[in-house]
Amino acid sequence: MDLYSDIAKRIEHSYLKPDATYKKIEDLCREAVENNFYGVCVNPFFVKFVKDLLKKTDLKVITVVGFPLGANRLKTKLIEASSAVNDGADELDIVWNIGAFKSKDYSYVEEELKTIIYYTQNVTHKIIVETAYLSQEEKEKAVQIVINLGAEFIKTSTGFAPEGAKLSDIKLFREKAKGKIKIKAAGGIRDFDTAVSMIKAGADRIGTSHGVDIIKGKR
Repeated sequence: MDLYSDIAKRIEHSYLKPDATYKKIEDLCREAVENNFYGVCVNPFFVKFVKDLLKKTDLKVITVVGFPLGANRLKTKLIEASSAVNDGADELDIVWNIGAFKSKDYSYVEEELKTIIYYTQNVTHKIIVETAYLSQEEKEKAVQIVINLGAEFIKTSTGFAPEGAKLSDIKLFREKAKGKIKIKAAGGIRDFDTAVSMIKAGADRIGTSHGVDIIKGKR
């Protein structure tokens, strides 16, 4: 694949900050269309609005569940995920229960995510594992859990943790996943060179609020 030609189609152009307005989200969608990005990632409140704005395009509508802490009860996450799908979301980026995982309550983590996936079939599921809080051993365990779930992607970060995507983590995920799941790198990716390095390391998608800057760097 020619990275220099196809990088735009890997970008999920995102605005997940609390100060999002209709105007900012409208601008986000316009930029995504103009630059031929893969899709737009917004908070659940804006899914229906974005779906309408992008209805004449092939861009995907992506939203988040349990964002950014992952500490909601399953019922809350399930309602949020189901509502997002009903509003028109094509893909769900789900923050797993970080505290449960760190406590080694793996059965809860898996049951929570399997339930959400079961009740939101026919959309793509990306599991945000928040690598900033995980040890090397925990990162390897995370890959195995995401594979076991049947989710399509493992995602590095919410962008709200102390650090985001790291090349070493992308390489580790690629090595351990063995092609069974895809990888979304997110958090701190602000320029073309960083985006390209993530893709070369194994990232299939790039989540960023700096999509336009990345493409400008390419040009």
